[in-house]
Amino acid sequence: MTSTVILVHGAYAESSSWNGVLEPLQAAGHRVIAFATPLRSVATDAALLSELVGSINGPVLLVGHSYGGAVITNVTAEPGHVTGAVYIAGFALDPGESCADAAALAPGSTLAETLVAVPSAGGGADTYIAPEKYHHQFAADLSVEQAGQMAITQRPVTDHALAEPSGGRPLWQSVPSWFLFGELDRNIPAGAHHIMAVRAKARSTTEIAGASHVVGISHPAETVRLILETAGNHDDNV
Repeated sequence: MTSTVILVHGAYAESSSWNGVLEPLQAAGHRVIAFATPLRSVATDAALLSELVGSINGPVLLVGHSYGGAVITNVTAEPGHVTGAVYIAGFALDPGESCADAAALAPGSTLAETLVAVPSAGGGADTYIAPEKYHHQFAADLSVEQAGQMAITQRPVTDHALAEPSGGRPLWQSVPSWFLFGELDRNIPAGAHHIMAVRAKARSTTEIAGASHVVGISHPAETVRLILETAGNHDDNV
C-alpha cells in the first residue's frame, strides 16, 4: 500500500526546500504534501498538522526537517494512522524539552550568534538568520547562489517557538522513527542528533559526511531512499 508522505519544513526555510524529493516520491506512487509550517508555536503548528493528518485516509508518513521535527513530534493521531516519523536533521524532542534545549545536548551550535530579531506586534519577536551569515551557518554545502536565494525567501520562526516546551506524548514513543543528518550541521550538532536518535530507539541513524543542516536539499538521493524505505513499514510496530 502506498502512503501519503507529509513533508514538514522548519525555520528559516519554506515548502520549496523539499522540491528535490517530490518527483521521485510521486513516481513511486505516494501522495506527497509539503505542509506550510506557520512557525508560530510548536503546539499550534502541531495542532494544524494534526488536523491535516486526520483528514487523510490511509497510512501517513511524517517527515520533519529541523523545527519541523518538533512539530511532527507533537502530532496527535489515531493508532496505526501515522506509520512512522522521519527526522531529516530534525528535532525529536523529549517531553518538556524545547528546540533550544535539544540543540544544546551536544556542543557546536552557532545558530544563536547569527540571528536577528524583529519585534512582533503580538509580543516577542520573529527571528531570521542574517543574510550575510546564512550560507555558512545554514547551507554551507550548497552553492553561494542557491544559499543566497534561500536567505531571501527564508521564513522566520518566533523566539517563543524555539523556547517552547514540547508536549508530554512525543510521537516517536508510539511509532517507528528514522534519522538522517549532516556531519557539519551548525544549527543542531551531529552529537545532539545522535542523542535524540538513541533515546527515540531509531530504526536507523544516518550521518552524512560533510553535509550541512540542509542535508535534505544537498543530498536528495539519500533522503528519498530513506523515505521510500520507511514508507514500506506499514506493518511494523515499536
